[in-house]
Amino acid sequence: MKVLVIGGFLGSGKTSTIIRLGKELSAQGNKVAVIVNEIGEIGIDGDVISKYGLDTTELTSGCICCSLKVNMKNTITLLMKDFKPDLLLIEPTGIAFPQVIKNEIDLMDLKDTSIAPLVTLIDGSRFKQIMKEVKHFSMRQIIDAQILGINKVDLMEPRQIPIVEASVQQLNPKAKVVQLSTKMQDAHWNDFIKLMLEEDVIESTAGKLRTVSPELESMEYGQKGNDSLDSIEASGINSYATEFLVDGGTILPDIARGIVQTAMSLIKKRVLEQSPEFVGHIKMFLENGVETIKMNLTAHYEEPSLELINSKTDIPKFKVLSAVSSIDKATLISIVDSSVSEAFAQKGINIHKQGGKHQHHVSLKL
Repeated sequence: MKVLVIGGFLGSGKTSTIIRLGKELSAQGNKVAVIVNEIGEIGIDGDVISKYGLDTTELTSGCICCSLKVNMKNTITLLMKDFKPDLLLIEPTGIAFPQVIKNEIDLMDLKDTSIAPLVTLIDGSRFKQIMKEVKHFSMRQIIDAQILGINKVDLMEPRQIPIVEASVQQLNPKAKVVQLSTKMQDAHWNDFIKLMLEEDVIESTAGKLRTVSPELESMEYGQKGNDSLDSIEASGINSYATEFLVDGGTILPDIARGIVQTAMSLIKKRVLEQSPEFVGHIKMFLENGVETIKMNLTAHYEEPSLELINSKTDIPKFKVLSAVSSIDKATLISIVDSSVSEAFAQKGINIHKQGGKHQHHVSLKL
């Protein structure tokens, strides 16, 4: 089994990349499994990935590199025993240090397993804003990578692409840098896949020397302690995830789409009042009984993107994950809860939060 860890800051396109990778590698005859780690107690990306037909195991309740080392090992062991994948794709939360996850897998000493070069995806369209808002954290992710994927080049001005490419290469001279977009089928995408599966990339980047700032050099990985820095704390991002059950059964598609758009609009407006230049990721989806409406927003200047996924569910559910810079958690919780409640109330629909404290567990969808 080959393990591919694909990291990157919030909203860098990890989930879309993993969905496309999983589908293409499966089409080539490989057995592919996915582990998704998310912030908080409500998972979103695992549900979305499973709707595309990929087998997922979802780990929540915090950062995988800080609190889930044992369960990650158990999960991988179960996957190898029961599913026997050829390829395992791991998507860390955007405020994790992916290098820690790679190191942990190394230490597991798993039989018949190799680890692909560590990937960090960079949203090229937001590079300037990310380096302004969360510079030191993002630099750590970039410096640790063996492959740097400048993602979403389809959203960038052509003249900006070589500038961003030169900037990230300067931060990590030993890494392989490739441009890509999950929406384009071109040589760059093929190069990206080829790089991840080539063993010599690991050898050529192993033990590389780096010159970094004193702030980054002092940023140690792992659990919080006197001499180390938790990755969530280091990111400067506060987050909140929650789930609502919808009363009254199936919602008509047009009404459901309107609710999601209103909820996102209200959250964005209220977040902007507190953090005018925020970066991060606000994502939500509503399962209305006949389809899943997914919406994403990753920066203050963007318009939210909407995606429709064919799906059938018995009980309509609404999930939202918000993780943004320069806003305190209590304010973020208030903004999300009030905005979602208002969006449903405008349509005369009652909702209530999913009851009960989430218990940490591992469940395989095989």
